[in-house]
Amino acid sequence: MNWIILIIAGLFEVTFTLCLGKAKETTGTEMYIWYTGFLLSLVISMGLLMKATQTLPLGTAYAVWTGIGAVGTVIIGILVFKDPTNFWRLFFIATLIGSIIGLKAVSH
Repeated sequence: MNWIILIIAGLFEVTFTLCLGKAKETTGTEMYIWYTGFLLSLVISMGLLMKATQTLPLGTAYAVWTGIGAVGTVIIGILVFKDPTNFWRLFFIATLIGSIIGLKAVSH
């Protein structure tokens, strides 16, 4: 169950980076709405990470959480913010995904 909680926490990390990027692109009330989404997502993500680390090893949980956030943020950057895509970016994202899976596989 705590692995599912950790994955959800990682997805909220992606959400708070998305909100941060969208806030940067907007002004006025819309900007404040995105910043509110950022703060809410941040609090939820951290709260779920804290919950997951009650039974999962801290180092593994943190590495998986940041890995999910990093991979998700790069994908959001490519799809939403039109960040550049090339072989090496995709190669290193794939190695990061492999590392996340590996950490999960060797955890007890």
